[in-house]
Amino acid sequence: MIIFPAIDIKDGKCVRLTRGDFDTAEQVADDALKTALGFRAAGARWIHMVDLDGAVAGKRVNEPLFTQVAQESGLDVELGGGIRDMASVDAYLARGIRRVILGTAALRDPDFLRAAVRKHGERVAAGIDAMNGRVRAAGWLEDGGADYIALAKRMEAAGVRTIIFTDISKDGALSGPNFEQLAALQAAVSCNIVASGGVTSLKDVRRLARMGLYGAILGKALYKGALSLSEAITEAAAARAEAAQQQPKG
Repeated sequence: MIIFPAIDIKDGKCVRLTRGDFDTAEQVADDALKTALGFRAAGARWIHMVDLDGAVAGKRVNEPLFTQVAQESGLDVELGGGIRDMASVDAYLARGIRRVILGTAALRDPDFLRAAVRKHGERVAAGIDAMNGRVRAAGWLEDGGADYIALAKRMEAAGVRTIIFTDISKDGALSGPNFEQLAALQAAVSCNIVASGGVTSLKDVRRLARMGLYGAILGKALYKGALSLSEAITEAAAARAEAAQQQPKG
């Protein structure tokens, strides 16, 4: 299981929110590139980044910062927030972003999602953010009018191979992931599932890895010192290896 340390950007600063509430934005680091380099030193291969301003504005807002991290950190960057048209997808991927995440655009414009997947394949992922199982859009500020499982099935039918699923009620709350919804999602589609929201302890990491998830995003727990990135990476690898050994052979 891949561990994705997270950096969310608002007003050019590295912040974390609690349960998606922009009024709770708390600056957690001074410099995005320096933070990313620290993650790399701890053993990370990927980083998860979000343009919070872009998610609300519906366009690229902090693009220079993201491309700097992609080009200078040595990490593979997956990026979401405000990516609503093919020009934005093309621009980010051409400038070093490894994978873009379509959330609101994937929900509201399925033709665009299909076109982006046809053009860029696995470099396009879908983000599903939900509250009580209902999808949220536009930086979590609007009801998306869909159930998260139904939307995931539509994403799968459009050719999406990776889904980043966030239970907003867990995001930044340091209360553990929503294992039940993650298990239901994993059972419903064949896509790679990345867990986001509430991952707080090595026990959480171990359980997600044993579920066979593709990845887990770590945010506030890292910045608050509740979880060591290097230990989480080691734990994820060990748990996946253990789970693989327990699989029936033949």
